[in-house]
Amino acid sequence: MKRRFGLMFFAFILILSLGLAGCSNKESGGTKTGGESGSDGGSSSGGTLVFGRGGDSTSLDPAVTTEGEAFKVTKNIYETLIEFGEQDTEIHPGLAESWEEAPDGLKHTLKLRKGVKFHDGTDFNAEAVVFNFERWKAGNKEQFYYYNSQFGDVIKEVKAVDEHTVEFTLNRILAPFYKNLAMSPFGIASPAAIEKHGDKFIENPVGTGPFKFKEWKRNDKVTLVKNEDYWEKGLPKLDEVIFRVIPENSARLNALNTGEVDIIDGVNFSDVDAIKGNADLQVFNRPSLNVAYLGLNNERGPMKDKKVRQALNYAVNKQALIDAFYAGAAEPAKNPMPKSVAGYNDEVEGYEYDPEKAKELLKEAGFEDGFEMELWAMPVARPYMPDGKKVAEALQADFAKIGVKAKIVSYEWATYLEKARVGEADTFLLGWTGDNGDADNFLYVLLDQDNIDSNNYARYKNQEVHDLFIKAQSTNDQAEREKLYKEAQLLIKEDAPWIPLVHSEPALAGRADVTGFKAHPTGSDLLATVEFKK
Repeated sequence: MKRRFGLMFFAFILILSLGLAGCSNKESGGTKTGGESGSDGGSSSGGTLVFGRGGDSTSLDPAVTTEGEAFKVTKNIYETLIEFGEQDTEIHPGLAESWEEAPDGLKHTLKLRKGVKFHDGTDFNAEAVVFNFERWKAGNKEQFYYYNSQFGDVIKEVKAVDEHTVEFTLNRILAPFYKNLAMSPFGIASPAAIEKHGDKFIENPVGTGPFKFKEWKRNDKVTLVKNEDYWEKGLPKLDEVIFRVIPENSARLNALNTGEVDIIDGVNFSDVDAIKGNADLQVFNRPSLNVAYLGLNNERGPMKDKKVRQALNYAVNKQALIDAFYAGAAEPAKNPMPKSVAGYNDEVEGYEYDPEKAKELLKEAGFEDGFEMELWAMPVARPYMPDGKKVAEALQADFAKIGVKAKIVSYEWATYLEKARVGEADTFLLGWTGDNGDADNFLYVLLDQDNIDSNNYARYKNQEVHDLFIKAQSTNDQAEREKLYKEAQLLIKEDAPWIPLVHSEPALAGRADVTGFKAHPTGSDLLATVEFKK
């Protein structure tokens, strides 16, 4: 993060530096020197970048978390066998240089990159890959959420054919197999570090990525430093990255304006135009791949009744939420995934805002006089949820109109997630930013009965829906997959396990001298190519 000097000071420095090849600028948290030029000839390597974010990480081991704040950091420490494109979910070589699928779709052979080392100096090889997958497979369902929700019992065996060849054998076809491998939770970690640190590995991460872990001060900052031995020459550009926790969106923007941070996420939608009008700042647009929702615990109280869940859906004025909190940069959600995902069913008729219809359904369900419930409000800002408390208050007002009294409750973020996961909430605000661009990553992960106690916080069960999901996973015929997912969305709409709220168009902001930053639709941003303009 660069400290900005006054014009008089710059003039003085310029006079002192006549005849010199370059100059150096003192930085907050480090020193940025005018190093080799970037590819555009107008940028310089080195320096410290401070990334302001809304919440702290819950873990620095990506395999044991489901929340985006962890992946923001771990994306830069770990690498996956397969990588996504700069700003899409198309697959490209990562730690695996190539891969081949057998004709029956049950065997996948990956050729690994040679000469790669973990940050602790140990070798990345086929045995390290096998170690990671065996660790995830042997772990319990609650600990390794993603492995169980994305692979479950599908992987039969992972075998090291030779030092740089890995073979996966599956029990059945898994259509999104390669896209799953590219997801942040499947970053390959050092076996030696895992064995050394045990349960403390979550705060002592060791991967192969462009940055190495230095320090984690809980609820304050995570500091990463340049991996001098990174396999991709010329990267990373920066010497250091600091992920700093600033919970309030407005405070984060103020820190950007004063030069305390260089990039922020969770920009208030109402602030975007002002940022665009400030020559010292810039806006980064993240391709939309998200959904915000109010989860309804299908196993708890009145929410056990489908008519009650439908009534709550009819009670919510989604357009009013968009006008009040998203400045129009969102669209009402009717399905659990956005339109950009293949298999989206646009023929689903969403629940219109109709309080009278909601009251009728409550009466039919035996709740003519309404009922009381808890409504959990997210304590952190997210691209799909700019202000959890205020959104909760708006929903509370909507529900009051149909006689439902909602008591707003909140907890510290990690506690909130854990309590909601195990079913302690009546209703809860949450959202999801897709990990791989596949419908499976929204529908199966968030709403399948296999994933109760994992990512299916609503605890929704429907055997017919489950069968459709498994069929869609088990064929490589994309047209057939899309047909199956469309059928499932019709059933989900009828069961109403959630209230899908909005799909947002997120914005981030940065100082004008930051270049090379590419906001990724998954929310996991690689900072290897980021640098400062001269």
